[in-house]
Amino acid sequence: MNKLNSMIAIAALTISFTACKKTSEEPIIVVPPSDGATLTLSGKTAESNYANIVYADLSTDKSAVADRKSFNFGLTSDSRFRVVLNAAYQTTAVVTTKTDIATVTVSDPGTTVNLNHDITDPATVSLVDNWDGDITKTAIPEISATDAENKVFLISFEGSKDKDKWFKIKISRNGAGYKIQYARLGETAIKTLDVAKNADFNLVFVSLENNKTVTAEPKKSEWDLAWSYGTYNSGLGSPYWFQDYIAINNLAGVSAAEILTTSTLTYTTFAESNLAALTFLTSKDAIGSKWRSTTGTGIKTDRFYVVKDSAGNIYKLRFVSMGVGSDGGERGKPVFEYKLLKKG
Repeated sequence: MNKLNSMIAIAALTISFTACKKTSEEPIIVVPPSDGATLTLSGKTAESNYANIVYADLSTDKSAVADRKSFNFGLTSDSRFRVVLNAAYQTTAVVTTKTDIATVTVSDPGTTVNLNHDITDPATVSLVDNWDGDITKTAIPEISATDAENKVFLISFEGSKDKDKWFKIKISRNGAGYKIQYARLGETAIKTLDVAKNADFNLVFVSLENNKTVTAEPKKSEWDLAWSYGTYNSGLGSPYWFQDYIAINNLAGVSAAEILTTSTLTYTTFAESNLAALTFLTSKDAIGSKWRSTTGTGIKTDRFYVVKDSAGNIYKLRFVSMGVGSDGGERGKPVFEYKLLKKG
């Protein structure tokens, strides 16, 4: 091979090597799920034992905190157009007969409704979203593509149960997203907020008081359960405000099962071989209030839970303390431990 041909061959080899380097993909680093840990959820502040909503992600041993009063409702980011009230902020809603928000006043039908929960009145269940998290059983129905079918709603939340502090809202579809018109009930100047969906999240959250969208939840793949103050079943068919509610991330496919301990089956002895006998629930309140009592020992030590996350990882989980009775914990800072049973 002469000198010219050698130079051409070397150049071609260099170009080929460089092209391979540029087109090769970076290696994907797969982080294995956590084998388990103990987490303390920081729900309290100096002002309140239930100031925050706390989200926990078992596979990464992480928790995230959101001010429970930072939003009024969330809007679904999937193919549906649903509205989810912020139960942690005591949010309630009632429909009016009108579709034009500018014509709704303090004298309209619906303003005579008591937007606070009345534990003695089962009819107040219509003012809140169902506590089982069924997205089809919300106080505000799915937003219609035909805007003439979308009624104006009246919204109340903690600290605004007096009628003059209520909001009137009209939610419409806006292409692939939403348009929100809103004002205090006695106001005539109507504000407008356009809201785009975000597929990384279950919901996009709206704060009417601050005239903006906010990020309250982590990405839908980054949390499994949440501890908060919220709406729950009074046992009388009516809703009431409840501290220490545990919700699973059912909108992202998380499910859970409750296990009552026996002389032979305990949290310690429960293993992967026991999973086949379980029925996992996809309701938001699969854990709910069943894990604790406000009297006696606080934490119910006769039960534990098995949680399957959205990636298929399965953990057994038991609560350790919550600061009630003799459990030795701190109210507003529940503690639980968990251990991986099966990787997804």
